Amino acid sequence: MRNNLKAQCAALAVLAFTAAATQAAETLSVVTFGGAYEAAAKKAYFEPFTQATGIGFSTESYDGGLAKLSAMEQAKNTTWDLIDLETNDAITACDEGLLQKFDKKSLGKTSDFIPGSISDCAVASMVWSTVYAYDASKLKTAPTTVNDFFDLQKFPGKRGLRKSPKVSMEWALIADGVDPKDVYKVLGTPAGVDRAFRKLDTIKKSIVWWESGAQAPQLLADGAVVMTQAYNGRIDDAAKKDNKPFKAVWDAQVYDFDWWGVPTGAKHADAAAKFIVSASQPKAYADLTKYIAYAPPRKDAIALIDKQRLADLPTSPQNFKRALQINATFWADNADQINKRFQVWLTQ
Repeated sequence: MRNNLKAQCAALAVLAFTAAATQAAETLSVVTFGGAYEAAAKKAYFEPFTQATGIGFSTESYDGGLAKLSAMEQAKNTTWDLIDLETNDAITACDEGLLQKFDKKSLGKTSDFIPGSISDCAVASMVWSTVYAYDASKLKTAPTTVNDFFDLQKFPGKRGLRKSPKVSMEWALIADGVDPKDVYKVLGTPAGVDRAFRKLDTIKKSIVWWESGAQAPQLLADGAVVMTQAYNGRIDDAAKKDNKPFKAVWDAQVYDFDWWGVPTGAKHADAAAKFIVSASQPKAYADLTKYIAYAPPRKDAIALIDKQRLADLPTSPQNFKRALQINATFWADNADQINKRFQVWLTQ
């Protein structure tokens, strides 16, 4: 009997060791946009999850889009377990069955999330924003509203804008008196599009166009513009890491989400779903802000963030008063038509 007991104990020990080794060997294949955000996600999201579960991560960078994900699904050979998505891709991927449905109940109190930050197939990983910024060392009076961006008399000088109608059209309407909540209703009409272009006409000769996010803070640093449209993370980096005297103006900020989704056919789908739940907890969202100026889409994370850091984030109460979420569906439906007119307008 003693020998049988020893054999049973040995067998159990082998089973336990095998189970532990299997869990430790499990690795989630994650595709992200790389760069500073991936580095921050590793600290705030990946490493704590690995410590808690033994599940590791292998990362791959991409430039967005759904071509490769669609090809994997068609070939029934999905090699990604988790994907970082822009809003328009998250919507399309869900509609086309490229993402698995997500159990919203697993997140806990969903009412704590900013409206629109949970979909049928994905959960927002963070909030980023388009703002405008200025060099505080060069302006005696600080601009405070989007109207100031369009006021060349009060604030003479060049304006930097991304070479795209997105956000610029929304800002033009808000500066022309449209309430942020009504922007897409107005922009969805021919008269609204005309109105936005007329407002842009008032600063057209003073616009310096940029195409990559890095160009915006560089235009400010070079003195090429007095104010520039920019991504909030870029301005925060310039101010915090490069000690530039740049200030962001949050009025009429246009914000958007990045998303976590689990591809259809993912080999470690259950573990990936557990990761999304882990990364969507208040503490995880708050921890992300220590490494990058992207905000939590979960309101109960706000209390866990240092007050000084909170001032740099899109969803802090003082910055979120007149915020506008970009309407990805509107732009998916209207981008071609508006872009064509925008290109013509540029040449006029």
